[in-house]
Amino acid sequence: MGGKLTDTKHTLIALVEDKPGVLNRIASLFRRRAFNIQSLAVGGSEQPGLSRMTIVTGGDAAQVEQVRKQLEKLINVVKVSDITEEDMVTRELALIKVKATASTRSEIIQIVDIFRANIVDVAPGSLTVEVTGDENKLNSLLGLLRDFGIKELSRTGRIALTRGGSP
Repeated sequence: MGGKLTDTKHTLIALVEDKPGVLNRIASLFRRRAFNIQSLAVGGSEQPGLSRMTIVTGGDAAQVEQVRKQLEKLINVVKVSDITEEDMVTRELALIKVKATASTRSEIIQIVDIFRANIVDVAPGSLTVEVTGDENKLNSLLGLLRDFGIKELSRTGRIALTRGGSP
């Protein structure tokens, strides 16, 4: 596995049927195996009737491969790929409600502009920021905004596609 750390974040992509109970079965498999799901994003795919799940989990390559194989055996799961070692494009979306006063508002706006994020709501005591990017970009912006005070935070978790051809 290319000399990666033994215990790393793995990105699994699952193509699943849009049927009730699929998410529960997948979550239950992770629970039974005592694996933590660090991030889970689900949405429509390019194929009607199928959704794409991006699951981020920790563990060594052998453990994750075992989970991947078990996921593929679940009802309504079409295909599961571990794209951790692939060249991939990843993105995450976050909405961040930051405490803002008359004296801090312009500084917050400057930081948001540097990160090419957007102010999507303005209230007397806060600004709500929308940011999209990789995990490092979001974490960097959050690190700077924490000094002002984060009132609320919502993150989508990682979504990913391999570059070029499909996995």
